[in-house]
Amino acid sequence: MGKRSKITQLPREVKAWLDQALIEGNFAGYQALEADLKSRGYDIGKSSIHRYGTHLERKLSAIKASTEAARQIAAAAPDDADQRSAAVISLIQTEVFEVLVALQEAEADGDPMKRAKLLSTVAKNVATLSRASVNQKKHEIEVRGKVTAAADRAASIAKKGGLTASAVDTIRREILGIAA
Repeated sequence: MGKRSKITQLPREVKAWLDQALIEGNFAGYQALEADLKSRGYDIGKSSIHRYGTHLERKLSAIKASTEAARQIAAAAPDDADQRSAAVISLIQTEVFEVLVALQEAEADGDPMKRAKLLSTVAKNVATLSRASVNQKKHEIEVRGKVTAAADRAASIAKKGGLTASAVDTIRREILGIAA
């Protein structure tokens, strides 16, 4: 097992400062950060800061990519049937699956209690995601049922009002398109 990073052992407020400094400095200026940390009483080399900064930058990039994907989903998918939630749940499920695969590939000689705790946490999150997914699907089915009933009522009213069959079909398709 590798040596623990000195940065992960920093007090919360110092680590928060370092994170902010890395972000504001566009993940550069490691020598200056090394000097700043030294003046605060922490002897951490620029290489360690760089490794940590690279890891933090990757995490932030992944968050930004997920946020952008969620924005694109929101723009592309109507939310009457809560399709955005379904897409977000799907993205999270994919990530959790990748974590499980990585956990299985982790060193077998690692701490079994730590591994059991991680598996327990993942299992709880999978259960929560599964419930969310089932609830989202129930909501989607309910909304589609209501939209279909509304389309049927609108078509019936339109027929009674003397609209052509073509106009009634157009109205019905527009209403059904809401839940598509």
